[in-house]
Amino acid sequence: MRILSVVGARPQFVKLAPVHKALSDLGVEHLIVHTGQHYDSKLSDVFFEEFDIPAPVANLAIGSHSHAVQTAKIIESLEPHIVSQKPDWVLCYGDTNSTLACAVVCSKLPFKMAHIEAGLRSKNTFMPEEHNRILTDHCSDLLLAPTDNAMQHLQSEGLSERSYLVGDVMIDVLNTAKESIFSDGRRSEEINTRESQFYLATIHRQENSDIEERLREIIDALSELDLPTYIPSHPRLVKKCKEFDIELNKGSLRSIDPLSYRELVATVMKAEHIITDSGGLQKESFHLGTPCTTVRTETEWVETLTGEWNKLVEPKQITDAISRPHPSTERGFPFGKGDAAANIAKLLLKF
Repeated sequence: MRILSVVGARPQFVKLAPVHKALSDLGVEHLIVHTGQHYDSKLSDVFFEEFDIPAPVANLAIGSHSHAVQTAKIIESLEPHIVSQKPDWVLCYGDTNSTLACAVVCSKLPFKMAHIEAGLRSKNTFMPEEHNRILTDHCSDLLLAPTDNAMQHLQSEGLSERSYLVGDVMIDVLNTAKESIFSDGRRSEEINTRESQFYLATIHRQENSDIEERLREIIDALSELDLPTYIPSHPRLVKKCKEFDIELNKGSLRSIDPLSYRELVATVMKAEHIITDSGGLQKESFHLGTPCTTVRTETEWVETLTGEWNKLVEPKQITDAISRPHPSTERGFPFGKGDAAANIAKLLLKF
């Protein structure tokens, strides 16, 4: 059996890792096409090295464009690679433009496609990711849902017959990262690279970074917090701050280079609080037991809101939100216990 994964952005490289291992363990030939949606080596190459993922059979080198142009370029460039490889299954991940482009290509070709992280809905149709999720799910032959809520969304859209609850592959990765941090002395090496008390912030969503007044309000709030606040320099954030003449290093706010995944996990484990607009970091904070404040009006990961482990806020509410009492509610395992990739591999072999 030959399976082809299409990835292009940082979160997809992380999700790819356990899937590749699970398929390899079963003797499946697994090929990778990198669309080049994230072209910075700190958001791309480093993750292939960190997770020991084999080099892609092709890098489309699409780069940064408007949503429409980027998606169109990926569609045009991806099609001949899928045709030439003739995979039994094509896998797409998450909700990026690479995800949607892959879905469109496969819907026009006689190749089956499975969507990993199917069924997520934020109900915010102003988010490009929301359109990508919905369109991809309706183009897919197999829908691999991470949570019960995701399954319910798929059922409500008439997609239950091709939907399966497999768990979240990010928990697979997170558990592996935790184990490596606590082994071979890595805990002291990686977790103790920051001050004894600090916050970690990540801001990159279009709805937060593309509006000058909103971005300035977020950065001002972060710079006035009571502890050092580290913010990795995501390319979109850096570009927009430069465009709007917003200083990223001021007050308590300190810009740092992008973190490897293991560095990110270690930092989340050590941080007092997380401030983010990232979907993945909401889950990671929840699973690791670090309170999170999300600068959005909605989340596709509603499970994280349990007991206020995660709280949705507007920029002006950031300071009050991070001072809330530490949650005491049991978190449980709404995203599974770390066997999602194995479940996915078994389903692909079954069909």
